[in-house]
Amino acid sequence: MHTAGAQPAPAATAGASPPGAGRPLRGLLAASHAAPSVAVTAVITALAAASGRGAAGSALVASAVLAGQLSVGWCNDRLDLRRDLATGRSDKPLAAGAVRPHTVAIAAGCALALCVPLSLANGLAAGTAHLVGVAAAWSYNLGVKRTVLSWLPYAVAFGLLPAFVTLALPGHPWPAGWVMAAGALLGTGAHATNVLPDIDGDLRTGVRGLPQRLGPRRARILAAALLLAGAIVLVLGPPGRITVAGWVSLAVTGALALGIAVPTRADPRSRLPFLATLALAALDVALLLLRGAALA
Repeated sequence: MHTAGAQPAPAATAGASPPGAGRPLRGLLAASHAAPSVAVTAVITALAAASGRGAAGSALVASAVLAGQLSVGWCNDRLDLRRDLATGRSDKPLAAGAVRPHTVAIAAGCALALCVPLSLANGLAAGTAHLVGVAAAWSYNLGVKRTVLSWLPYAVAFGLLPAFVTLALPGHPWPAGWVMAAGALLGTGAHATNVLPDIDGDLRTGVRGLPQRLGPRRARILAAALLLAGAIVLVLGPPGRITVAGWVSLAVTGALALGIAVPTRADPRSRLPFLATLALAALDVALLLLRGAALA
C-alpha cells in the first residue's frame, strides 16, 4: 500500500525478488488451513503405513488426502470471505487482502481436480470412499454449516477416512466398526472446537450450525464429551487387554477434554481448543499404532 508523499522505492537489483513478491503465496498457504490439513494427512498416512501399504502406497494416500484437505480449506476461506469481512476477521488472509479471491478459488478447484485421480489411483472402492468424504466436507462449506446438521459432514468425512486405507488393501475389507465410529466422534468433536472462537460472529451473519445453536458453554461440553468418547472407543474397541499405555492415554485425553470443556480467561477467539483436539487425535492414533490393532 502506498501513502501520500511516500518516496519511490529503489529499483530492485538483478536477481532479487521485488518487495512483497512472496506475500500472495504466503496468503494462499494461510488460506489453505495448513495446520489441520497437514495433521489429518499425517495421521492417515501413518495408518496406511501401519496397515502395510508400503512407501509408494502410503505416498499415494498422503497425496490424495492432502489434495482433498487443501481443496476444502481453500473453498472454506473463499466462501467465507463476505462473512469474514463483516465480522472484522483481519487474521484471515482473504479478508486482510493478502491473496486475491480469484486465486484462492482457482487453487480450490485445481486441488479438487487433482484429488479425484489421486484418490481413484488407490482403487475404485477406496477412492470412492475418500471422494464421498471430500464431497461431504465441501457440502459443509456450501451451506450445511448453516443448519442443525452441520456436524454430519464431519462425521461422514472422518468416519470414512479409515475406509480409504483399508479398502485399498488386498480383499478390499471395510474397517472395523469401532474404527469408523471413533473417526466420526473425533471429527464431530473437532467441528465443535473449530467453531468455538467464531460463534458470536457466526450468529451475527446467519450461520446457525449445531454448536452455534448450543452456545459456547454447551458447545465446549459437547466437544469434550465427543472427543473423550472417541478416545474411549479407540482404547476399548480393539480386541485384547488394555495396556498401561491405554490407561495413560485415557488419562491424558480426559485432561485435554477437561481443558476444552472449561473456559479460560484467554482470548475467546483462541484456537487452543482446536489445537488440543489435534493433539488428542495424534495421541489416539499413536496409541492405536502402538497396540498394533488391525483397522479391518
